[in-house]
This record gives sequence, C-alpha cells and structure tokens, in this order.
Amino acid sequence: MTELTDLGIAALRDGIAKGDFTATEVATAFNAAVEAAQPALNAFIVTTPDKALEAAAKVDADRAAGKPLGKMAGVPIGMKDLFATKGVQTTAASHILEGFVPPYESTVSRKLWEAGAGMLGKLNLDQFAMGSSNETSAFGNVISPWRRPGDATPLAPGGSSGGSSAAVAARIAPAATGTDTGGSIRQPAAFTGISGIKPTYGRCSRWGVVAFASSLDQAGAMAHDVTDCAIMLEAMAGFDPKDSTSLDLPVPEWTANLNADMRGKKVGIPREYRLDGMDADVAKSWDDGIAWMKDAGAEIVEISLPHTRYALPTYYIIAPAEASSNLARYDGVRYGLRELPEGAGLQDMYAATRAAGFGPEVKRRIMIGTYVLSAGFYDAYYTQAQKVRTLISHDFTNAFREVDVILVPTAPSSAFALGEKSADPLEMYLNDVFSVPASLAGLPAMSVPAGLDRNGLPLGLQVIGKAFDEQGVLNASLAIEQRAQFSARPAKWW
Repeated sequence: MTELTDLGIAALRDGIAKGDFTATEVATAFNAAVEAAQPALNAFIVTTPDKALEAAAKVDADRAAGKPLGKMAGVPIGMKDLFATKGVQTTAASHILEGFVPPYESTVSRKLWEAGAGMLGKLNLDQFAMGSSNETSAFGNVISPWRRPGDATPLAPGGSSGGSSAAVAARIAPAATGTDTGGSIRQPAAFTGISGIKPTYGRCSRWGVVAFASSLDQAGAMAHDVTDCAIMLEAMAGFDPKDSTSLDLPVPEWTANLNADMRGKKVGIPREYRLDGMDADVAKSWDDGIAWMKDAGAEIVEISLPHTRYALPTYYIIAPAEASSNLARYDGVRYGLRELPEGAGLQDMYAATRAAGFGPEVKRRIMIGTYVLSAGFYDAYYTQAQKVRTLISHDFTNAFREVDVILVPTAPSSAFALGEKSADPLEMYLNDVFSVPASLAGLPAMSVPAGLDRNGLPLGLQVIGKAFDEQGVLNASLAIEQRAQFSARPAKWW
C-alpha cells in the first residue's frame, strides 16, 4: 500500500474527496513525518501540527456535510517563513525578527487556507531570502535529503527556499510555498529533484511577504510534479488591491488546460547560455531536453539573448539596492529585536540592533546596496543597472517574437556540499547565472527534474515563458516531465 506521505496534492485532494482516507489521517501522517525528520534536516523553523489538524478537521466536516471542497482541500503544506502567518512566528530566518508574531495573514497564505490547505509549519530559508544554499539562516543550515552514493557529506538544498525544497523532496510535505527573487524557487527545486514555478511578476500578491527586493520578489509553488504546481498556483494567484504591483487579471484554469503536445510550438535555445567550461552533465541534460522537446513535436530554434552576460552583475546591483531600502525598517523601534546598550542614544540603538540582528550575508548586501544608491555612485551603478535590465527585458521580447518558450538549464551544477562555496560570495552568486535573467524581466519560469548527474544527484531543466503565459510554461514542462520519467528519490537516512 502506498504511504500517504508519498502522495502529492492531486492524489491527496482527490483521495479525500472520494473517501479513500480522511484529511485528518493525512495531516496526522505528515505531522509524524515532520517530527521524525526535523532533527536531521532542520527544514522547519516552527512546526504547527495543531494548525494542520485543525484545517483537516474542517475539511472532513465539510465533506461529511456535502459542502464543496476547495482546490487544496485536506492538503497540509509547508509555508516558507517569509510569509506572515497570523498568530504564528514569522522571522524571515533572521534573529532580528525572532519572536515576531504577526497579527495579520499574508494574502498568499490566506488564499491557500481558504482553498482548504493546512499548515505543517514555517519552513527554514536563507536569511531574508538572501542566499543560494540555505547557509545564511539564523536558525541553522537546512540539510538536503539527498546524499552522494557512499558519501555522508551534507549537501545544500539550494536557496533561498531550501527548507521548502528539502521538505518536499523528503516527502515530509506534499508541497510548499517558495519565493523567487533571482532563482530561489527554481534552483532549490533543481537541487532536490522536485518541480517549482515562479509565475509572472505580480501574478501572486506580495502583501504580507517579508520584502527582499520589491521589483523582483514573487511567490510560487514547489511540489512533486507539474500538475501539483499548477493546482497550487491556481490557489495562490489572483489580484490583490493591497499590493500595488498585483496583476488585475483573472486566474486561468492552468490545471484543466495542461497539455504536453508541443506540435506547432517553437522552443528557443539561447546560444549565450552555452557557457565556457559548462558542466558536462548539465550540458547533456540540456541536450536531452532539446531531444524531448523535438519528440513532443516542437520546432527547435536557436535564439540570441545578447545581454545575458550582464544579467548577474545587474541583478547584484538592483537586488541589494532594494534590500538596503527595505531592510531599513528593522531598527529596534516597532517590532522584532531591540538592542539597547546602557546609556545608548537612538543611533546607538539602531547600530546595536542591526549588528546583532542581521547575519553577515544580509549586512554585505545592505552595504553593497547603500553604496550603489549613494550620491556619488547612483548614476554610475544603479541607473546603469536599470538601463541594462531594460535591455535584458527587450532581448526576451524580441526572442518571443520567434519562439513560444525558451529552454535552458536551471543551475550550473548539481547540489554542492555545505561550506563548499560559502567562503567565496562571488562563487555563490554564480549559482544564479541561469535563473536571474527571467527574474529581471519578470517572466514566468519553471524548473522540472531532468535526471541525475554522475554523482547520482538531481539536475533540473528550466522553461521560460512569455509574460502571463504560465500555461505555456506548464505545458512545456509537462512534456519534459513525461519524457524524463524522473522517479529518483533520496535514500532515507534521517
């Protein structure tokens, strides 16, 4: 018999609706799985088993009363600890917000609860979503459930949504929310062999999500497969008048319109992504993806995205600049940590609070951002970066006149060992090289598992689509999923 914790969103929701098992049984099974794995994986900052059981009881009661059930009815999920959850601590994995309990609910989490989902807990992440390995959290590293065969070295689950990716890959949560600023859904999904989608900027409300870089941050779904991501994204998305960047558009029926037939579609392969010294396994997985697209009926078209090589430096000017502005609100006055040395004045309190509350990577990015926004360097750095961002966006616009979607690798490598790259920030930043361009352009993009590398670790392929065309991204991703037949699971060691 299949364990309940092996099932994804669609199977759980449909099984509950049919009466094969109850939502309470599902919540109980996942609560137990979380409790068993938490000491080893550290995927959660806070667990909320009572919340999961409370939501499950409501779903069971609604089903018994013959009431209609929501899209996520009875599915317990992990909530990235960047989303404000009413009555439950929200920290952004930072000491400066430790103990902060919001009196309000983020729009995305509210929509998920209204759709019938329950909360298993708040998932660990890189502090303020700044990182690619989940090593910057004030609450300790998340450990990937994956290991190299015969090697017990702890691996990075990706970042910043590393708690989300680890929980889904370890089957201690059937799905999880993520946020993606420069690849923080897609890269961890690739590292752990799951699916993850970043929708068009503005498709999901940012209200109640702790801000990193406001023009880039976007919530998305992480789950076992493409279908589950589509279901969850439908529940999360929608216009929100409380968010000035929210798209006032209806939410399409992405799940009902899933179709892996790529006949009549053109898939773009950007020549600029063929980097010198590209990992051989990554290159092979990309070639496999191209072959799968052809097999699905698509026409392969080589395209050019000429400003791609400027994307990473552009991102690491714009994102820290916005972060330095957003994080200025953490000053020890209104909420969170307050460090008040004896006899200190207001400026001393600010300095002491931020020194104690922010981690090294957050401080580094605040300093970079403050520098590029300073009077003497604003035009030389920030203004120029915004101009280059526009050129990158135009590259995609031009490419989508020729093709329907773009296929590229998700990350330049498989998962690396914890500590392997954290000593060199520039090497860590290079993890975002394939994911950042779509973020700068605000485009929908998805990572799906493509196979294993020579070390037995997952690799992901990334599909990038036109603005508002999540359906095209999901359909192309489904075509890859069906042909990749990825079924590998991490060997349970926890």
